[in-house]
Amino acid sequence: MTTNLAKQVKSKIADEDTINELAELFKVFADSTRTKIMSCLEVKDLNVGELAEILGMTVSAVSHQLRVLRSAKLVKGTKEGKEVKYSLDDNHVAMIIECGLSHLREE
Repeated sequence: MTTNLAKQVKSKIADEDTINELAELFKVFADSTRTKIMSCLEVKDLNVGELAEILGMTVSAVSHQLRVLRSAKLVKGTKEGKEVKYSLDDNHVAMIIECGLSHLREE
């Protein structure tokens, strides 16, 4: 028997598929390399080589992580001449990063 409270709470939370998608999104943030890349892109749009130099990584390793971030719709690439500049996909990504940092800085 489902109580009134249980029904009330269940009506306010996201459906199972959406909850699973949210969990997958946070898994992408769980990798410190991807989080570093997003933090860099929060400051400035950068190409793969610039990110590799800043993070002390190979271009191949950064490219791999960018593919994961693009597939999760967290970053996007814009072609500028012969190179691609990467940026955060939208303001929501920066908000997620900033909310996480704010939470960590709480006493």
